[in-house]
Amino acid sequence: MTQLTWKTHELTVGELSQRSGVPASALRFYEREGLIHSRRTSGNQRRYTRDTLRRVAFVRSSQRVGIPLGRIREVLSLFPKDHVLTKEDWARISECWREDLTERIEQLENLRDRLTDCIGCGCLSIDKCALANPYDKLGEQGAGARRLLKSCC
Repeated sequence: MTQLTWKTHELTVGELSQRSGVPASALRFYEREGLIHSRRTSGNQRRYTRDTLRRVAFVRSSQRVGIPLGRIREVLSLFPKDHVLTKEDWARISECWREDLTERIEQLENLRDRLTDCIGCGCLSIDKCALANPYDKLGEQGAGARRLLKSCC
């Protein structure tokens, strides 16, 4: 395992992958999506600044709490490419996402509490569907298990 020292200012994609725990293919994908940035050497090799580790950690933590990559990209685009995300930046960003996360938590709680009844209204259980959703009234509201959606319950 390659050890990075505090003197290391730029990382290869392999070093970034090893240090972040994120596969190199995912790092290249993140770069294509504009989530991280590199410079190219004269041999066309990627070089990432050390602070890219923080951006990768930010992307991964955001994904773990369910934030879609598109939303992560939106937030990161508010900062210059070379901006090192700070604790204060994360606090501001997380405040913006609080409402989304609260809504997601409510949907998951609703799913947990109604799962037994609601599998049927997605027409996954014919026997239950006739009892819980006679004449497929919920089908008029759209496809899928409508009772699992916040607006339907």
